[in-house]
Amino acid sequence: MARLNLILLLAVLGSGLVLVHNAYESRRLFAERERAKNEGQRLAADAERLAAERHAQATNLRVEQVARERLGMRPISPAVVASGVSP
Repeated sequence: MARLNLILLLAVLGSGLVLVHNAYESRRLFAERERAKNEGQRLAADAERLAAERHAQATNLRVEQVARERLGMRPISPAVVASGVSP
């Protein structure tokens, strides 16, 4: 009888340790999942912001402004085309 009690005691202690370990692991995984979810939301917000910035940079007015300022381009006129000489 004492041997059976010892075996049952060890089984209860072992199952208790497994239960504690599983609870700890469950909490750790939940916290990791929440961190990943928050990171995903932050990345989605960054992607939206970057898409808006790219759209703003690609407008026709912006492209023309950059062409004039950085590249020194100017609108073409019939006089330039006819003479072939730039003023």
